[in-house]
This record gives sequence, C-alpha cells and structure tokens, in this order.
Amino acid sequence: MSVTRLKRKHRKNIARANNKQRIIKQLLLTPVLKNVDLDELKASFQNGGGRPDIAPKTEAIAAAVHESEAATEAAANSGLSQLESAE
Repeated sequence: MSVTRLKRKHRKNIARANNKQRIIKQLLLTPVLKNVDLDELKASFQNGGGRPDIAPKTEAIAAAVHESEAATEAAANSGLSQLESAE
C-alpha cells in the first residue's frame, strides 16, 4: 500500500505554527512599562503637553515660515508695482 499525504492538513498545521510564532513576536515587540509614575505622567498631559523640547522648534519653524511668507508677499508687491510703472 502506498502512503497518502494529507496536503491540506499539512498546510493548516504549518499556518497554525506560523500564526503562533507571529503572535509571540508581536507580544515581544511591545515595550514593557517599568517604574512609571502614573501621577506624573497624567499631570504632564494636563499641563498642556509632555514634550517641552518640541515647543522651541515649532516656534522657530513658525517664525521662518512667517518670514518667508512676508518675503514672498513683498516680492509679489514689488513685481506689481514694476508692472504698473511700466504701463
């Protein structure tokens, strides 16, 4: 007698093993929270943000954008005045 292979069952067993490995890897990827002061963390969100190092950067970027907009507007206005004087 010949041996019969159960191909579909074999594929299901392999898929089941792969799914279990994927679940374990996903669980290991999540960081473990240790020594976290919950009261301090909650207070940082209530005070208007948790990362004070970002605020100066955003203010500098906003100032640069404002300056570039002003320069663009001035260039556009000077271009219009040159066109009006040429007519």
